[in-house]
Amino acid sequence: MAQNTATDIPVNSLPKEVKTVLEEYVSILRNSATLDECATAFLKLAGGGLVNESVSSLSLRSSIKDYSLKKDWSGIKFYANPLVITRVNSPETLSSQGYGESAISGRVYKIWIAKANSSNGMPAPVSIMVPQGHSSILTPKIVNIGSF
Repeated sequence: MAQNTATDIPVNSLPKEVKTVLEEYVSILRNSATLDECATAFLKLAGGGLVNESVSSLSLRSSIKDYSLKKDWSGIKFYANPLVITRVNSPETLSSQGYGESAISGRVYKIWIAKANSSNGMPAPVSIMVPQGHSSILTPKIVNIGSF
């Protein structure tokens, strides 16, 4: 795997609030009838570079819905249901994501989920950040999608 496994943590050490965001994202992908419906529901979970710079008029950046989100929405049918987490990578160092008012810093958890049939390929990741020190963004946000 391309990422260093030295910063992997046990799957059962994934913080509950991060796992809840992951499960909500997968539920949105599976249960949205249209990509527009999916994008509207996903906005509350999105952060960092996935959203525009303004916190007061939050929206997805222009290319996210038609590319990254569409890929995950279309591909989620190939992943285990219920969700199976195979690996969690989380360096202790903080990182930053995004621009302007919506920029956040915090610890990122890169979480791999398994395909329903392992012969269809490797698990794929989604990254969720637990923000630290932001005045209005206080809950974990998904900061990287498009691998499903």
